[in-house]
Amino acid sequence: MLKPKSSQSLPEVQVTAKPQRRRFTAEYKRSVLEQVDACSKPGEIGALLRREGLYSSMLASWRQARERGELAGLEPKQRGRKAKPVDGRDQRITELEQQLAKERARRERAEALVDLQKKVAALFGDHPESETP
Repeated sequence: MLKPKSSQSLPEVQVTAKPQRRRFTAEYKRSVLEQVDACSKPGEIGALLRREGLYSSMLASWRQARERGELAGLEPKQRGRKAKPVDGRDQRITELEQQLAKERARRERAEALVDLQKKVAALFGDHPESETP
């Protein structure tokens, strides 16, 4: 019969609730590219990629960015839609539309007030047009 070993424990597994995308700094990318350039024997690049946990496609895109001379290509890029530049004319149009909406609301209130005054005058019989001295 085997006795359970109390001194041997199972390794703890740490799993995050949501995996996060890895981000690499420009310095790290440059250092990996320098190490790859220094590799001369067959299989060294593959060993380097396995050791660092990288894919060959990452290496290819980093090389292309370096060849184009894009320093921004070696920086992590913001994801999502790019912000549109604000045009001064569009801003002015928006301001005028807001001002027009306020003026329309003010005019409608004034017309409603005049209609109300006419109705009150009709109820009390105050018709200035019908009075003759």
